[in-house]
Amino acid sequence: MRAAVSGLDMRSAASLDDALRILRDERRTPVAGATDLYVALNFGTLEQTRFLDIWSVDELRGISERGDTLVLGALATYTSLIRSPLVTQRLPMLVEAARQVGGVQIQNRGTVGGNIANGSPAGDSLPVLAAADAVVVLRSADGERRVPLAQYYTGYRATVMRPDELIVAIEIPPVEGKQWFRKVGTRAAQAISKIVMAGVRSSAPRIAFGSVAPTVVRVPLTERALASGAGIDQGVKVLADEIKPIDDIRSSAEYRLQVAKNLLRRFWLETA
Repeated sequence: MRAAVSGLDMRSAASLDDALRILRDERRTPVAGATDLYVALNFGTLEQTRFLDIWSVDELRGISERGDTLVLGALATYTSLIRSPLVTQRLPMLVEAARQVGGVQIQNRGTVGGNIANGSPAGDSLPVLAAADAVVVLRSADGERRVPLAQYYTGYRATVMRPDELIVAIEIPPVEGKQWFRKVGTRAAQAISKIVMAGVRSSAPRIAFGSVAPTVVRVPLTERALASGAGIDQGVKVLADEIKPIDDIRSSAEYRLQVAKNLLRRFWLETA
């Protein structure tokens, strides 16, 4: 049953310190662009009503470089990623992923931190960040810690983030090699992906898939096979044994497996 906005207990944070204090004292769920929140309200799947609005916390915005590390503020929107010369230069596959997220209204409100926090295995930016060896920066009133994205998810929409912590940034080391991204959905955009893949072609290929497991996944066996010089036919064979897609409302396991194999072939062909 659809839920009403008036039923939400919402507080707003004026600064990062304010947000961390409220999280420590009241254990609210952070919300920024609210794109996922409105979906949950519409479908009546909201599991809690106490939220902390962090949209006005400017310390969480911005896209910058620190040394050779690309730093994305957690509140960097998809539009800001698309328009950023830094992201275009250093991580073009993230720009392509951002272009595939919903319509312009969603791109203006949706944030990269929110996509990570939501934890959907179909999240468009997550395979890109996984293939880029991104690191999630978490902060609480007690301090800050960094968690590689590969270690951030523990299951379907389950993470290592504590209730008093907030995603404040995403750090991305230099990415060497040709970058590639594809989303397969009912439509090119404004649809949840059936399969999404990002890859980096180098002497040590990095390949990540969304919507083939409870979390975004790297495929290390396939990566090692291709790095060792195996042909793409062998790589596809390894991939077929490495991922175990499921049937759900959006697609069948058989379809997902075939599309994943096709995407791997296209990645290898187009980045040769």
